[in-house]
Amino acid sequence: MKIIIFLVIVLMTILPLFSEETLSKPEHLTLETFKEKVFDFEVNKEWKFKGEIPAIIDFYADWCGPCKQVAPIMEELAKEYDGKVKIYKIDTEVERELVGMFGIKSIPSILFIPKEGQPQMTTGALPKENFVQIIEEVLKVK
Repeated sequence: MKIIIFLVIVLMTILPLFSEETLSKPEHLTLETFKEKVFDFEVNKEWKFKGEIPAIIDFYADWCGPCKQVAPIMEELAKEYDGKVKIYKIDTEVERELVGMFGIKSIPSILFIPKEGQPQMTTGALPKENFVQIIEEVLKVK
């Protein structure tokens, strides 16, 4: 009986490790975490990406309809490219300095950051296929 109880406890402990909840999700960035994980513009004047893997930054707002269309796509991409591409989100209503720095005029604006080279921006609610194509061509991730 003790063995069965022990096995149940072990299973209850490790099963959550395999749930969908543990899969990668987009990470929200603040000004400070942006400087820490993406680019510290106070230290470097020329673009120098700090990440280990390519990244995508979704500039959004909660009230934005097209942003709401892109959100589930970003969730899917975060899971599908877990460990290959990091997905970030920046709330344009909160992080005004980052919005100004990137000259964001419309949302959603999506910044694609390859490991090497310059980032590229696109705007609008694109279908998932377009995001996948950009990931393969710009970020060089299959």
